[in-house]
Amino acid sequence: MQHHPGFLKLVDSVMPRIQEVSVETVQSWQRAGETFSLIDVREDHEWLVDRAKGAIHVGRGILERDIESLVPDLDTLIVLYCGGGFRSALAADNLQQMGYTRVRSLAGGIKAWRAAQAPLEH
Repeated sequence: MQHHPGFLKLVDSVMPRIQEVSVETVQSWQRAGETFSLIDVREDHEWLVDRAKGAIHVGRGILERDIESLVPDLDTLIVLYCGGGFRSALAADNLQQMGYTRVRSLAGGIKAWRAAQAPLEH
């Protein structure tokens, strides 16, 4: 997908404020039984195609509205992902502004997850 310059500028502006995490790191956390919330922030139609194993769906449009009910502890480790890592970066920045202290954005999003042949659910 070709992104518009204004969108890319916005994403670039939040990148210094957030932390990205690799697919390999997330998978190692899963194997080790680490406690964290893996949240897919893509649109409903994207979620229906496939998703990272163990993820819950909270679309980007309602994430900030619903996150406190789903993850009330501000110190919970949260990993967000989208299609390629841009929307999740924006979402991570917003959650940090809401007081969440351990938010990560999955570098490369579901595309990187698929490329790594990480487990998917359909």
